Amino acid sequence: MSGRDERLRRRWDRQAGGYDRVMAQSERYLFGDTRRWVCAQASGDVLEVAIGTGLNLGSYPTGARLTGIEWSPAMLAVARRRATDLGRPVRLLTGDAHELPFPAASFDAVVCTFSLCAIADDRRALAEMVRVLRPGGLLLLADHVASSWWPVRMVQRLTDLVSVPLSGEHWCRRPLPLVRAMGLPVERVERFALGMVERLAARRP
Repeated sequence: MSGRDERLRRRWDRQAGGYDRVMAQSERYLFGDTRRWVCAQASGDVLEVAIGTGLNLGSYPTGARLTGIEWSPAMLAVARRRATDLGRPVRLLTGDAHELPFPAASFDAVVCTFSLCAIADDRRALAEMVRVLRPGGLLLLADHVASSWWPVRMVQRLTDLVSVPLSGEHWCRRPLPLVRAMGLPVERVERFALGMVERLAARRP
């Protein structure tokens, strides 16, 4: 792990205790029912990449067999407490989205919500998610993306000048073209909140 990566991981560790409160504002005003939209489509063996504090855990169907991976130990500790409080069986592992510690074709669904924006190499992370998907499996993504409205997009570009070096947070990414370039047919896609939020379901051939 590079020195920059270690610095960013320590930053996420420090934010773990207040992360849910910060996200609550975005959930209310931007993200809406996105967690439920994503998780309701996941079934069978499900991997959540960058599970964070486990905010999605209460939204999965009862029969889903959950595995979560997260590179911040402090975030993962919060997720473990949440899983216990919910009575939700889940295998939680510390790991890197760039190198998922699973064999190819291990999961029926892979979920990543509001996290690709902060993963250093989003293309590499997506390639890993596709690698561990079984043929016919669903890739389920949601994130804030570059707005479809140019004035907002200009503000996002200016924000990137500060947020990317400081916290690794990217505001002008958009996973959808990358998913299509990897050859996955996109079955559902929705974009809203001035085009700043996008959620999609794509299936591995």
